[in-house]
Amino acid sequence: MHPEVKLARQSTINIVLNEEKNKSVIGREKRVESHSAAPFQRIDQYFSKVIGLEDLKKQIKEIYAQVLVSEKRQELGLKSNLQVLHMIFKGNPGTGKTTIARMVSELFKEVGVLEKGHFTEVDRSDLVGEYIGHTAKKTKDVIRKALGGVLFIDEAYSLARGGEKDFGKEAIDTIVKCMEDHHDELIIILAGYPEEMDHFLTINPGLASRFPIQLDFSNYEAVELLKIAKVMLEDREYCMTKETERRLYLHLYRMSMRPGANFSNARYVRNLLEEAIRKHAWRIICGSNLKKAALMTLEPDDFSECLHQDNS
Repeated sequence: MHPEVKLARQSTINIVLNEEKNKSVIGREKRVESHSAAPFQRIDQYFSKVIGLEDLKKQIKEIYAQVLVSEKRQELGLKSNLQVLHMIFKGNPGTGKTTIARMVSELFKEVGVLEKGHFTEVDRSDLVGEYIGHTAKKTKDVIRKALGGVLFIDEAYSLARGGEKDFGKEAIDTIVKCMEDHHDELIIILAGYPEEMDHFLTINPGLASRFPIQLDFSNYEAVELLKIAKVMLEDREYCMTKETERRLYLHLYRMSMRPGANFSNARYVRNLLEEAIRKHAWRIICGSNLKKAALMTLEPDDFSECLHQDNS
């Protein structure tokens, strides 16, 4: 190869690399500048349809702000001091854990923390194998597919339920090892019910320090559950009469005040509405009123006996 040709190719490579580097820096600068005027405008858009969870929204904003400030510091030649973003979500069923996790993946892709921003949801069955060595391979495969995005492990405490000889422990060890090998390539979120997750962290003390961000998802209040019901119905182009709304609120209030962790919050509301829509369809077909208003409006009789019991 002629020396001048070799030199020309090296120059071309250097130019391309410099251009890509400049594009990366410019892209990061534009990202930070776009958030500087209204830093939480984008995150507020994401949260606009999320009812309640005000304390949790504030915590997500704090994490989001730290990411933006870290990028600005890096731009000015300061240490970025980016914290580990692996998280633990603790909350009862239907409190929005999966929904918020999806938002995290999208938001952190936008600010450049995650390369792809895709969302991978798994549980014990996706990680734990049937024989020695199988679990490590399954877990590594899952993590490899999740690189560049968020890995959401639901009911994470189930990995420790089988005792010392259970393969779930091998999954935990593999996850910890992969977190070290790919510490800035993905965000892992462990999720589950509060008491079970607290116990899980107690018997695996090394995990807590690796998941410094722990977010609590509180149960919804009756007013919030009613708002959730209205949003769900609006998305399906249904509505309720005032009397139906009043009775539904009373029922949700009674259910949300019951002791114990069996109430499934927004999931319960969704199941209640789906049953009401089925009963509404039966009532309409058995009747003669097929006008638009009738096809959209839920009456107290469309719900199960629970609304009548709460009204007595």
